[in-house]
Amino acid sequence: MIWFLYSILCALFESLKDVAGKKSLKNIDEYVVAWSLRFFALPILIPFLLFIKIPPLGEQFWIALLVSGSLNIVATILFFKALKSSDLSIVIPMVTFTPIFLLITSPLLVHELPNALGIAGIILGVIGAYIMKIKEISKGYLAPFKSLLKEKGPKLMLLVAFIWSITSNFDKIGVQNSSPIFWVISINFMLILGMLPIMLYKSQKPTTQIMRGKKILLLMGLFSAISVIFQMTAINLTLVAYVISIKRTSVVMGVIFGALIFKEKGIKERLIGAVIMVISVLIIGLS
Repeated sequence: MIWFLYSILCALFESLKDVAGKKSLKNIDEYVVAWSLRFFALPILIPFLLFIKIPPLGEQFWIALLVSGSLNIVATILFFKALKSSDLSIVIPMVTFTPIFLLITSPLLVHELPNALGIAGIILGVIGAYIMKIKEISKGYLAPFKSLLKEKGPKLMLLVAFIWSITSNFDKIGVQNSSPIFWVISINFMLILGMLPIMLYKSQKPTTQIMRGKKILLLMGLFSAISVIFQMTAINLTLVAYVISIKRTSVVMGVIFGALIFKEKGIKERLIGAVIMVISVLIIGLS
């Protein structure tokens, strides 16, 4: 059950990364934050190169790196666009749809098939999302869904969740064709290189922005690196869906942080909805 501990630690540092990211977006644009997330993870990742041997690379390593890296560039930028557009407590719960999407993508990519319990988890996840906007029900039974999808942040995060349902499987392929730490370092370098020209093209005075927010950006990068190391180690020990399910408990932490740190409103419904969505994720994992 060591994978369970790794997954819980992954969730904790994931939630801390989200808080740091939200704070940094007050004064820094999303392209700089997205690139910094990967760049400032290097201080904790590079030292591992001194202690690990480069593993023999399997035939599928480079394909997995290309696919996961390319898609994660898009997902990382969209993630911070979503975080910038809406409250932390309404956006972060949308990532719980990743395990739901995994029930579609995993059978195709790594041949992990869902069962009846997995289907029940999907239904419960949708109910949780509905409850987050339950106050809108007076406008019609579908109003909570319509209200949720009218906001830019939740819509973008749903797209991120779908992309992650694909990259999670390629991450597993990458780990199986190398090693957990080597994969994390490889994918991180690819994202840094891939997002650099995007940042330079889209951002105004990126160096100035980075220097202005270097402390919070460094914290965000460190939290992210620790989270990903725990995630990659865990998925090498068990099913992708198990790890991603436990990781999504960070959603509840994110909603609570949204209330405590950012003073966001409507937390009661969002917290209840988030808890239900996390339970759905756990059911999917158990399935």
